[in-house]
Amino acid sequence: MNAMAGNYVTADGRQIGGVVMEMKNITLRFGGVVAIKDISFDIHEGEIRAIIGPNGAGKSSMLNVISGFYHPQEGEVWFRGSKRPPMKPYEVAQQGVARTFQNIALFEGMSVLDNVMTGRLTHMKSGLFSQAVWKGKAEAEEIENRRKVEEIIDFLEIQNIRKTPVGRLPYGLKKRVELARALAAEPKLLLLDEPMAGMNVEEKEDMSRFILDVNDEFGTTIALIEHDMGVVMDLSDRVVVMDYGKKIGDGTPDEVRNNQEVIDAYLGVAHD
Repeated sequence: MNAMAGNYVTADGRQIGGVVMEMKNITLRFGGVVAIKDISFDIHEGEIRAIIGPNGAGKSSMLNVISGFYHPQEGEVWFRGSKRPPMKPYEVAQQGVARTFQNIALFEGMSVLDNVMTGRLTHMKSGLFSQAVWKGKAEAEEIENRRKVEEIIDFLEIQNIRKTPVGRLPYGLKKRVELARALAAEPKLLLLDEPMAGMNVEEKEDMSRFILDVNDEFGTTIALIEHDMGVVMDLSDRVVVMDYGKKIGDGTPDEVRNNQEVIDAYLGVAHD
């Protein structure tokens, strides 16, 4: 696989597009602590890109740089061919980047449907007065947004809980609702922060299937952080490995699996 600036073909024969996001020499400090040190990597359109490493490696900090929560002291973020200036998270979301969180961030007292509807905020263009009287453009917009949300609810097979308050749901379904809310934004780039954390084997299998389906059927580019190495190696087209804020590996799952520095720092043993 050649994953340079242009397209490439995955091991299973899928055609992957050009670079959609590039992190160039990113360094992030918190006081005297260096969370990320001079890391560069790219994400290609249509791929599933994993970011892995032991606890404290800087993975979540990197995801927060991508989503605009943190601004690096050094380096550049390029998105869809343009250098991105410092932006607030909502501005990054308006560019087409959506995310889920390691710790679920849903509105517990609201229904599944209403939670997923909040993902459509970046697509709501009508003014406050129009929304108040719910006529004309606001009415048409509401109907279109509701249609999109219902499609996602059907896609993720949560129709039977659509009116249920999120606070009543088991953990695995909450994670699926959070994925639904992120998908409601119709992202160009979807960031998943430990989507399998805390799940049992069956729930992980379901979530893995949905992630693959999102990538395949919607063509959504996905970057994910995940500790389950079986999941990472099965889902990902390419993997970047971090350790103590540095990049120690980058390549296909097989290349990373057989990288001695990655084995020593993280995997522990080589896998056949």
